[in-house]
Amino acid sequence: MEQEKKGVILIVDDDPLVLSATAALLDGQGYSVATCNDPRNAINTMQIELFDIVLSDIKMPHITGVELLGMIHKLYPAIPVILMTAEAELDSAIDAIREGAFDFIIKPYRGEYLFITIEKALRYKRTIELEKNYKTLLEELVNERTRKLNDALKALKESSLETIRRLTTVAEYRDTDTGVHIARIGFYSQKIAEAMNIPQDFVEAIGQTSMMHDIGKIGIPDEILLKTGSLTAKEFEIIKSHTTIGYKMLAGSSHPNIQMAACIALYHHEKWNGGGYPKGLKGEKIPIEGRIVMICDVYDALMSKRPYKPPLEHKQAYEIITKGDGRTLPDDFDPKVMRAFKEVAPAFEEIFSTHQDIPSFTQKKNNKGE
Repeated sequence: MEQEKKGVILIVDDDPLVLSATAALLDGQGYSVATCNDPRNAINTMQIELFDIVLSDIKMPHITGVELLGMIHKLYPAIPVILMTAEAELDSAIDAIREGAFDFIIKPYRGEYLFITIEKALRYKRTIELEKNYKTLLEELVNERTRKLNDALKALKESSLETIRRLTTVAEYRDTDTGVHIARIGFYSQKIAEAMNIPQDFVEAIGQTSMMHDIGKIGIPDEILLKTGSLTAKEFEIIKSHTTIGYKMLAGSSHPNIQMAACIALYHHEKWNGGGYPKGLKGEKIPIEGRIVMICDVYDALMSKRPYKPPLEHKQAYEIITKGDGRTLPDDFDPKVMRAFKEVAPAFEEIFSTHQDIPSFTQKKNNKGE
């Protein structure tokens, strides 16, 4: 069985005697050796075969060993280059070390010193390869772990969103024809936030959290929430309490999205002019997420069919929001939110028309407090 070679070495020297003698010496020590008597052909040889070390004379015609060193380091920076020089050229060898040569050998050299230098260079080359392989392995490991973490976060995000949708649908089914209202509110809210140039993380968050705006309706008695006739003043006060009920259900969480959802549940019926509920806040005292969801909720209520009213066309809903109808006034809304609504109104119409899927069970019920 052939013994495995210790390493692959390219010897470059224009002196054929030195070239053959050095090659025979290294071959006898178990190294795989290639020779090149013209430095101009050395780079071509290196492109054909992989070498661990280059052993080159300094003083050669056409290209010096130092010039060859620069060419090799430019193309193969990890390959150590050992230069051979006569004692009279020692200054050149020292300069070559400064240029990146691994080591130099003074001719005529002793075989023992040549072998020691070659072994040092091989250990250096293997250390470089190990470090490179380790970095590659580490990068692959980091990329794989990052991919798995991203997949897990994506799955968690999708699971959280699914949970939000299912929980909020419970509230929606109690007083709307379908549960798609909550999905539309999320899409509307994102469109408004994008038009207001709010950061993307807010846009994504409000798209999810706005769907919980009416979760407090779970706590409203059926005889009031489902009443088809006019509400008494006392009953309307109970209807309005869905905002504070929703807030209490969601308050106290350390999760930013749940905190935003609690804020929206509480403030999505507040009006810019101070005429809303439950706190009667005015202007910028109302959190921006509440101001955004408020106009979205009003639009969807106007567009939707209710037992007490037919659905409106987009143009009618737009006119009511932007010009008023007595019950709804333009100054109910934040002017900046209103400008954004006007900009993305066509998108609102598209969202409403493309999100009309009716779940497997529906109940026609009255929607109070919008």
